[in-house]
Amino acid sequence: MDAPRGESRLPHRFADPALLELALTHSSTGEVEDNERLEFLGDAALDLIAAEELYLHHTERAEGVLTELKAWMVSRRTLADAARALGLDSMALVGRGLEDRALSRAVLANLYEAVLGAVYLDGGLEATRHFVSVTLAEALERVREEQHDVHPKGVLQELAQREHGVPPEYKLVESRGRAHARAFLVRACIRDESFPGAWGRTRKEAEHWAAYEALLVIEEREES
Repeated sequence: MDAPRGESRLPHRFADPALLELALTHSSTGEVEDNERLEFLGDAALDLIAAEELYLHHTERAEGVLTELKAWMVSRRTLADAARALGLDSMALVGRGLEDRALSRAVLANLYEAVLGAVYLDGGLEATRHFVSVTLAEALERVREEQHDVHPKGVLQELAQREHGVPPEYKLVESRGRAHARAFLVRACIRDESFPGAWGRTRKEAEHWAAYEALLVIEEREES
């Protein structure tokens, strides 16, 4: 089978080009087989590689910080940027409804994960690590130096002020535990809209993750 158009741009040469073709086949094509299962596999492989990277390079950081760094590293924005750089948008096989418009960030991120899943099946974990190290090199460097731009409360406040003219509010929904082992559930609100709540070991930590949850909802809305 001929290699799919654009494969030469990828930092992996497929022994089985059919895997890459499947990874590039979006569900909108209506094909019997599409890339959703490979996307599932690639997502799991990326989570492992990202977690390993952070564990090894941030030996003094607590679990909460590592979770935030990983969330940024594997975010749709990061993966979509990588997908564009690889030319996956032009290589993708999509249905008629997507042919004449730019692919959304969500579709691009899913394509990246599907291709990563295909790399894993074709070459194993070391090939997958290499693919990630090349295609997410800038993101890896930024998380190593902790120069990522994820400060959820600040980002949400700027967005709320710009779009609604008011800052977000953080409402305590629930608290559990005794004084030495408390947990707090907080949700962010902007005017009359409430966003999903998030737990934290302190009010400050809970507000941080509540802002992150709100930004996820807003980002999803902008992509739809």
